Amino acid sequence: MSRLPTGLLKLLDGHDRLVEVGIGFRTTVAAELVDRGVAVTAVDRVRRDVPPGVDFVQDDVTDPTWTGYGDADAIYALRLPPELQRPAADLADAASIPLYFTTLGGDPVLISARMQETESGPVYVHNTSARRDRTHN
Repeated sequence: MSRLPTGLLKLLDGHDRLVEVGIGFRTTVAAELVDRGVAVTAVDRVRRDVPPGVDFVQDDVTDPTWTGYGDADAIYALRLPPELQRPAADLADAASIPLYFTTLGGDPVLISARMQETESGPVYVHNTSARRDRTHN
């Protein structure tokens, strides 16, 4: 990713602990969040190199075994493909935390989420019905 999605970063401001699902090779957002003092854990189904200060957990969101999702204030994902939206939302729902995500181009949004238009493009926010008091939008 050549430029930072400033809109997503603004929406994530105020969260102390975040989980990025499917980090892949695009690590600039996680690095920027760590620079801002946020604790970030990156999750991917295969081992990935992550920036200094970012924790990494190898896990598959379609069949999660890691239990640390509930320790976060929110989950976020960049270019979340349609087939991973429901599993990511299920993790957020189980932890009672919001899921923030962007899509790739014309990919459809297949879960209940409101679109937040930002200066860097749309960000979708899936909120659980039982949100924790420490989360915000």
